[in-house]
Amino acid sequence: MDTHFDDLETRSQDAREAAQLTALNAQLDLHGLTPLADLTELVQLPVLRKADLVSRQQEAPPFGDIPVQNVVHVFQSPGPIYEPGGISFDWWRLGRFLHAAGIGCDDLVQNCFGYHMTPAGMIFENGARAVGARIFPAGTGQTELQVRAAADLGVTAYAGTPDYLKVILEKADEMGVALNLRKAVVSGGALFPSLRQSYADAGISCLQCYATADLGNIAYESPAMEGMILDEGVIVEIVTPGTGDPVPDGEVGEVVVTSLNPDYPLIRFATGDMSAILPGQSPCGRTNARIKGWMGRADQTTKIKGMFVRPEQVAELVKRHPEVQRARVLAQRSGDADHMVVQFEAEDADADGLGATVRDVLKLRGDVEIVAPGALPRDGVVIEDQRTYE
Repeated sequence: MDTHFDDLETRSQDAREAAQLTALNAQLDLHGLTPLADLTELVQLPVLRKADLVSRQQEAPPFGDIPVQNVVHVFQSPGPIYEPGGISFDWWRLGRFLHAAGIGCDDLVQNCFGYHMTPAGMIFENGARAVGARIFPAGTGQTELQVRAAADLGVTAYAGTPDYLKVILEKADEMGVALNLRKAVVSGGALFPSLRQSYADAGISCLQCYATADLGNIAYESPAMEGMILDEGVIVEIVTPGTGDPVPDGEVGEVVVTSLNPDYPLIRFATGDMSAILPGQSPCGRTNARIKGWMGRADQTTKIKGMFVRPEQVAELVKRHPEVQRARVLAQRSGDADHMVVQFEAEDADADGLGATVRDVLKLRGDVEIVAPGALPRDGVVIEDQRTYE
């Protein structure tokens, strides 16, 4: 078991939820909203989606009507979306992730995330400072210079995307240069098991985190490498895509995050990513809940017969029929034409009535199938594109 960044990581869940409620109500006060009696009432608040954030920022630039304070940097992400950045201690909350990865005051971190426009470079630098590490702000590209600097400076840790480390190691081999890299912290891409193993074979321990420009750290791996532990500074919900309705633990859904950062209070922000809550606690001793990691995108918007079908429309189908537990749209091919099937989970339902709702909400005609409760997969998919174009 490794040591922990602070006592928050090992507190009881009751203590954690009580502290989260206090912090959440402080956020709501900043927004001028009524405080909640307990965390279960969070589902009553609307979900904030990236498209909503873009609209709000266009109406009230640069950050919309969100009560932002202590801004030192302003960043831009695709959308465009503008994010504030701070430089106070562990502002982005990457410190506990780097600590879990074994990075500390004896390390020099080669930070290969970009420092311009987007905040990834600054996010990881802020985290490295929180654990007392020194930083070489390398950014991206110029791999030969990256290798030479890593060797000359005695860099011990890498921060960057999972695959760029492989590029650096291969270039070092090509140049005949020995590196002292022993640790790696990665994000922003898929860390495939084979890639992680190749780093382990090279003597480099590689862990990953799940962070975004808007929210900072959301979840991270510990040396136990059993799922990703939720960060202490966020409240995470897993909801049915297109809704704000939580799914049971273990089911796949969209990750919705409430940030408890008082400088940038985002409440029920939909990430567009899919994941699921894992049962139990991490063997490393950290007591917060865990997610399985990235499991695809929640925005399953699909064009059928020239019309876009969106997850929120599928949610509306369920909302209009209390007898329906869930629905799933299948996009199929029939000859050279699109064909749509809408499956409804229900004990007893009127197929004609459901068909009329489908036409009204989706503006499309399709077959209606009523299936038994529990028959649809609990994989977070509400629009499944089964078409092939061979």
